[in-house]
Amino acid sequence: MAKKKSKKYLEAAKQVEEGKLYNASEAFGLVKKIDFANFDATIEVAFNLNVDTKQADQQLRGAMVLPNGTGKDQTVVVFAKGAKAQEAKDAGADVVGDDDLVARIQDGWLDFDVAIATPDMMAQVGRLGRVLGPKGLMPNPKTGTVTMDVTKAVTDAKSGQVTYRTDRDGNVHVPLGKVSFTEEALEGNFKAVYDVIAKARPASVKGVYIKHVSVASTFGPSVTLDTTAL
Repeated sequence: MAKKKSKKYLEAAKQVEEGKLYNASEAFGLVKKIDFANFDATIEVAFNLNVDTKQADQQLRGAMVLPNGTGKDQTVVVFAKGAKAQEAKDAGADVVGDDDLVARIQDGWLDFDVAIATPDMMAQVGRLGRVLGPKGLMPNPKTGTVTMDVTKAVTDAKSGQVTYRTDRDGNVHVPLGKVSFTEEALEGNFKAVYDVIAKARPASVKGVYIKHVSVASTFGPSVTLDTTAL
């Protein structure tokens, strides 16, 4: 059963012209205008791609740093030992550890946004798969979070890095920033994400690749973008 929409949502939705494809500048101006949250909500872009995620070569996954940041302070943990642990601390990681950090998370601590690990720690970190996996926190080489270059990984995470991946229906959701961002900052972040998704087109995909693109704030209605204008 579909969840009933709130009065505020319905009022906001009336301001979105049905069937209209908006250019990026119009879209972000409208999304900011119709947001009704009583906090600085996140604005997210949603891509619907013509991909078959049952095929391994048509699954997208990766990470990128938004040029204008995310507007969110990321809490970063690093699984590392010895010199690499010190390197992570020097880079600004919030929590650094090895077996002690694994045990802490096994005991239920999950108050962080990004987890990074050196390759030699993955045997221990792998035990946390059932905990970290469903929350999207499991370190992964494809997102640059399993690496020996912990300085870069921590710096990227602190500088507005976002991850992206296709769900089983071929959708990709990526946060672009906050409602408090300027339209120009949101548009800059969006164009950077759009370029990355476009360049990640699998070679085996035939015909139209990006079928639909929309943006919305946390609780607000979505606004569909005109991809031909990008």
